[in-house]
Amino acid sequence: MNIVLLSGGSGKRLWPLSNDIRSKQFIKIFKKEDGEYESMVQRVYRQIRHVDSEAKVTIATSKTQVSAIHNQLGKEVGISLEPCRRDTFPAIALATAYLHDVLGVSEEEAVVVCPVDPYVDETYFHALKDLGELAEKDAANLVLMGIEPTYPSEKYGYIIPKSADHVSEVETFKEKPDAKTAEEYISRGALWNGGVFAYKLKYVLNRAHELIDFHDYYDLFDKYETLTKISFDYAVVEKEESIAVMRFAGEWKDLGTWNTLTEAMEEAVVGNGIMDESCENVHVINELDVPLLCMGLKDVVVSASPDGILVSDKNKSSYIKPYVDGIDGQIMYAEKSWGSYRVLDVEDGSMTIKVTLNAGHKMNYHSHERRDEVWTVIAGTGKTIVDGMEQQVGVGDVITMQAGCKHTIIATTELKLIEVQLGKEISAEDKIKHESEE
Repeated sequence: MNIVLLSGGSGKRLWPLSNDIRSKQFIKIFKKEDGEYESMVQRVYRQIRHVDSEAKVTIATSKTQVSAIHNQLGKEVGISLEPCRRDTFPAIALATAYLHDVLGVSEEEAVVVCPVDPYVDETYFHALKDLGELAEKDAANLVLMGIEPTYPSEKYGYIIPKSADHVSEVETFKEKPDAKTAEEYISRGALWNGGVFAYKLKYVLNRAHELIDFHDYYDLFDKYETLTKISFDYAVVEKEESIAVMRFAGEWKDLGTWNTLTEAMEEAVVGNGIMDESCENVHVINELDVPLLCMGLKDVVVSASPDGILVSDKNKSSYIKPYVDGIDGQIMYAEKSWGSYRVLDVEDGSMTIKVTLNAGHKMNYHSHERRDEVWTVIAGTGKTIVDGMEQQVGVGDVITMQAGCKHTIIATTELKLIEVQLGKEISAEDKIKHESEE
């Protein structure tokens, strides 16, 4: 099974846990049987592997998410890298060309496309296999999954099938309606459009060549920034006559807001949180190293991270985005391919950061033009390379790098350090990568 997972933007409706670097699908909030927590993308990837261990999984995403994907899923997962955001049709066209020209997938094989972050059970992934088989059998040029609606939602588009059969031709599509119109659609047998569909690889590849002038994946990648922003629905679905829809009645939730996310949480408190006995329908998610106490609250979500603190009525939490858009602050936490960092303090002329490197990982060999750096190792062991000179380091060691100095650190065990950046112009853009000394 060839699966393309679409990994979208920042998901600001889950602020303060999500930001411009850390999208909602990377928040570790779901408790596993072993007591550890996993994110939406880890949960979906694990479920795919359990249903089909041989599935070829490719994540279509932007470069800002690659580090987090590698951190959470490892290096083996396929990534179709979008040089910039151009909406879903260019992203799917690029991923399809990647499968064909880089991974060597046959034009006759089916490709299943779905979002990276649905909250589903394993019946969903068995349904994805069925969807792909329908596409390979030429049931239609496009085979969509239609979600059996559980209420008249205003958040989703609707698919109206021609019959009540498990697999049916599509009569028409409807845009996101108001609640009353949604009730009318459902009375006509309408299904939610969850953005899940399958096709033979050659179908989308041919459509891409019809709409875009390119030779192969590499040419398309180079031209990507010049492409028109357009959704797959507008570019392909609305113009296609041969479309079928397969019903899915299993568990499916779009966890795009705090209200829907807390409905899927198995426990009321994640992190250092305390609630008194008078709290009702309250959820606490605390990433800070301080206790968070709630008393006498009802129907409230409380979320705390280094980026900020949210205290909101659960229903009102759906309307958070315009307020978050007005917050212009330093990104305080991010995952990298080698580990993670958390900003501890920001002053004029300095920034203090706690860095955690995973065992066996290293930073890029790099330098800065406008700042000095001082590292103090507080846990673990490793090795630094500073202007070509290697040094073993452990707890208590201090390493000083002046502006222009090339440096990296390699973790033997999990390694934690305090990084102090010193300079008048401290920015993430002030970084020059160099060829590794190893």
